[in-house]
Amino acid sequence: MQTDKDLFDLIKEAYPLNPREEFVSTTAAELKQTARKINRKKRIKRFSFTSTIIAICAVAISWFFFYGGKDVISNNQNTLQERNSSSITTINNQNPLVYIYQSHNLESFFTESKTIDPNEAFHDTKNITLVGERLSQSLRNRGINSIHDNTNIMEILKEKNLPFSDSYKVSREPLEESLANNKTIQMVFDIHRDSRKRSETTINLDGKDYPRIAFLVSKTSVNYEVNLKFAELLHQYIEEKYPHLSRGVFVKDNPPNQNTYNQDLFGNSVLLEIGGPENTLDEEYRTVDVLSGIIKEILSDWTEQKKK
Repeated sequence: MQTDKDLFDLIKEAYPLNPREEFVSTTAAELKQTARKINRKKRIKRFSFTSTIIAICAVAISWFFFYGGKDVISNNQNTLQERNSSSITTINNQNPLVYIYQSHNLESFFTESKTIDPNEAFHDTKNITLVGERLSQSLRNRGINSIHDNTNIMEILKEKNLPFSDSYKVSREPLEESLANNKTIQMVFDIHRDSRKRSETTINLDGKDYPRIAFLVSKTSVNYEVNLKFAELLHQYIEEKYPHLSRGVFVKDNPPNQNTYNQDLFGNSVLLEIGGPENTLDEEYRTVDVLSGIIKEILSDWTEQKKK
């Protein structure tokens, strides 16, 4: 009995399976053409799909910017503006806590006055008044309102033909007025620069030079004890965070009934000597930025103590 394999072999012998060349070439051409059509359709589909995605993204982006985007951006801008406005308003509405002035307002630096004589290191505009202004701005940045008096003391002395020693008498008037009108003031600073050499007035902290601060207190002032305690407090706070940035507290035993650096007008008053003529304004700014942080810390601690 023949098997399936035997029958299949018999058929192959009777009917050869090799196709004609004409059939092969015709079939190949048709298959290639069909393949090209299929690929073309695939590319069209892919392009259509990609185009659709791009179109959807374009519509979404357009909607974001022209509708929702405007709202989002506007809302973000409004939020930032409201925060800044709120911060400024808070400071503007806050009663001043600090009074800053400069009895020797033209004291300057060698880099600005173009001299190497400490007794001649003065400048009409680039002087210690800018350091007082920087302290006021730095306090403002920390949320503390202050009064910075930039009265040109030296000009008034010249106009009234008064001696240099009367500078504290001239600076006393605006201080008295401010204290009378602003009962919230808690600290008073008269900012000067010393005449010492750079080696004594400067310290390097973390690779940067800082003018050192000396705290001067008049012993003849009726507020001597309070002011001395305040100066020592400032020194201690600075020393804890910035060792040797403070030169310390110096008590001046001025003649009775004479200059008290106006410290008889208010407790928590101190004269600051920041750096010397060999320092620069940028260095001075660096130190008063540190000082503003110390002032804020002390004010915060005082507030907490009052709550207890």
